[in-house]
Amino acid sequence: MTTLTSSPDRLETLGDHPFIVSPAHTRLSPDSPALTVLTDFSRTPPLTIPADTLMTDARKGMQYGGVRLLLVVDELKRCLGVLTAREAIGGRRTTLAMQNRNIPRDEVTVAMVQNPCQELKSMPLEQLANLTIGELVHDLSAFGDQHLLVTERDRRQGLRIRGVVSAADIGRALGTDMSTVPEARSFADICRVVLGHEL
Repeated sequence: MTTLTSSPDRLETLGDHPFIVSPAHTRLSPDSPALTVLTDFSRTPPLTIPADTLMTDARKGMQYGGVRLLLVVDELKRCLGVLTAREAIGGRRTTLAMQNRNIPRDEVTVAMVQNPCQELKSMPLEQLANLTIGELVHDLSAFGDQHLLVTERDRRQGLRIRGVVSAADIGRALGTDMSTVPEARSFADICRVVLGHEL
């Protein structure tokens, strides 16, 4: 049996006002690989929400966490769709859910408001891997959404969502001053700002 002994000599006094290490921010360019702007779910766990969650709770959670996209899941953790911040604050889908079901706002659930998978665009991981950021932005210049889901094929599970690319993340990664165009949120908007013209 190993005997553990304490060793106070390994400790030291912290001292006054040390700096804090932050991750290095490498400035990317339109020629950088598109994979560098992928939020990879094999490394960063995706943010999910059960489909039966009330929208009032979902809205509070997104606001508190500063989240702009949640993957909507069923009891088996399969993706049913996505919930965007735009809809969470009371978009068109919320109004339609209230009217079609004749229910008050506080009874609307995430399932009623989500953008279902059948309506979402995606890109295979192997295709993303062959693009630069500039090529990706160019390809998505007519895409009005703020997020692009990236998929892969798995022998056991079939099609899986591997990650997500955010238009806002691309803007930040390229060092673009988005404050000059406060409404720039979609890939089409980012394309105009980053590439300097409408495509």
